[in-house]
Amino acid sequence: MTVSVQVVDGRHCLVGDWPGTGVGNEFLAHLRARAFSPATVRAYAFDLVNFARFLDERDLSLGSVEPMDVFAWVDWQGARTPGSGKVVRLAPPSAAPATINRRVAAVRAFFEFLVMSKACAANPVPAPRRGQGLRPTARGMLGHLGPGRARGGGRLVREQRRLPESLDLAEVQAFMSGLRTHRDRAMVLAMLLGGLRSAEVRGLLIKDVDQGRRRLRVVGKGGRERVVPVDAAFFAELVAYLRHERPRGLTTPECFVVLRGPTTGAPVSEAGLRALFRRHRDTSGATRVRPHRLRHTYGTELAVAGIDLLALRELMGHVSPETTSRYVHLSTEHLAAEYAAARATLSEIR
Repeated sequence: MTVSVQVVDGRHCLVGDWPGTGVGNEFLAHLRARAFSPATVRAYAFDLVNFARFLDERDLSLGSVEPMDVFAWVDWQGARTPGSGKVVRLAPPSAAPATINRRVAAVRAFFEFLVMSKACAANPVPAPRRGQGLRPTARGMLGHLGPGRARGGGRLVREQRRLPESLDLAEVQAFMSGLRTHRDRAMVLAMLLGGLRSAEVRGLLIKDVDQGRRRLRVVGKGGRERVVPVDAAFFAELVAYLRHERPRGLTTPECFVVLRGPTTGAPVSEAGLRALFRRHRDTSGATRVRPHRLRHTYGTELAVAGIDLLALRELMGHVSPETTSRYVHLSTEHLAAEYAAARATLSEIR
C-alpha cells in the first residue's frame, strides 16, 4: 500500500492505493468547506497518512478499528519523554506527545465525519475527559444551574508543561547580522518586535500595513484579527524593502514576496521561510534562532517589563489566557527582585 500527501490544484490531498483515500479526501474537503485554515487541512492530511500506514501494517480496515487499536497506534508512534531523547525502535521515528495528541484529534474528527456520512457505525477513538471529582453541594441563588460548563481537555498522552523558550540578545544580533536583504530583516523584526507567527508574516497584506501609525493588522489563527503596534526599526526595513527590493508592478496582495528565481513575485512560502532560517542559522552560528522563538522572545520581554496580561494576550493573539500566563514565569531575575522586596517589607513590619 502507498499513500502520501500531494498538492493538487493548490489543495493538499491524499494520493495512493489506500482504501480510505477517497473518504479521506472527502473529509479534507469537508474541513475546507468549514473554513479550516490551509495549514490545518495540511496537518490533518499528514495525520491521516500516519494512521493509514499503521492500519496497513496491522492489516486493519477503517470499519474494523476498535478503541484498543487506537491505543496500539499511540504506542506505535513511540512518544518521547523528557530527557530520554528519541526512542530506538523499528517503527517510524518517535513523536512528541503534542504531535501524537494532535494526530489523535485529527483521526477522532475523521471518524466523526465517517459516522455522519454513515460510512462507520461508531467512533472508536476515545474522547478523554478529565474526572470531575467530588464537588460540594451547589448553593446560592443560581445553585440549581449546576456546576456550569464541563471542563474540556484530557489527552491520551501526557504532555510536559513547557515554558516558552526565548533568545538572548547576542543570538538575535548574530542572526540578524547575516541577513542580506531588507525583506529578510523586516520579516525577522516582525516576529521579534511584533510577536507575529511565521504564517502571519507570510500572510501579511500590504493594505494592512499602517506606516503612519506604525501598526499592522494581522489575521491570526482561526481568522481572528488583531492590530499590533510595531517598533520603528521594523518599518524602516519594510520601507526600504518596498522601495528598493520588491519587484515593480506586482499585483500580489501579500507584502513579502520572492525576490529572485522562477517564482519571483510570488508570496514567500512556508518552505521558503524555513529554508531562509536554516541557511542563516548555518552561516551565523545562531543555531537556536527559529521563528516561534523570536515570537516567544517578544512575549517574554513584554512580560518582564510588566505589561498587563490582558494587553499581552491581545497583542499575541492568544485564545486561552493560560497560554499568555506562561510568560510571567520566565524571568528569574524578576522573581528574585520580588522576593527581595517582600523580605524587606516583612523586616520593616517586624
